[in-house]
Amino acid sequence: MYPQNFYFTKDHEWVAVDGDTATIGISDFAQKQLGDVVFVEQPEIGKVLAVHQTIGSIESVKAVSEVFAPVSGEVTAINAELGTAPEAVNQDPHGKGWIIRLKMANQADLGALMKAADYEKYLEGLTH
Repeated sequence: MYPQNFYFTKDHEWVAVDGDTATIGISDFAQKQLGDVVFVEQPEIGKVLAVHQTIGSIESVKAVSEVFAPVSGEVTAINAELGTAPEAVNQDPHGKGWIIRLKMANQADLGALMKAADYEKYLEGLTH
């Protein structure tokens, strides 16, 4: 279901790794739990984030949820399209609904994350 370069957190963030670039968003499971997304708060480019530091928040018609950095690094890009089309998080959470890109500070951060197959097993445990 997911490409091999996808990793997940227990908080339902995903990270796709390409070299030292990490693209981060929330999982399909998370967007379904939130409902219709109406606003996405993002950090400024250049901000340095530690593992599990708050990236920003996602506001939906149901709730506001914080999004945490699954890996450490410096923000190199934000998905500016979410400013006018936050619903992309619902429509394509693992593609057009990405939130930020980081230049990873430490590849070893990935060791604490789940690969896709492990994340799917984790979700089964939550839904049964």
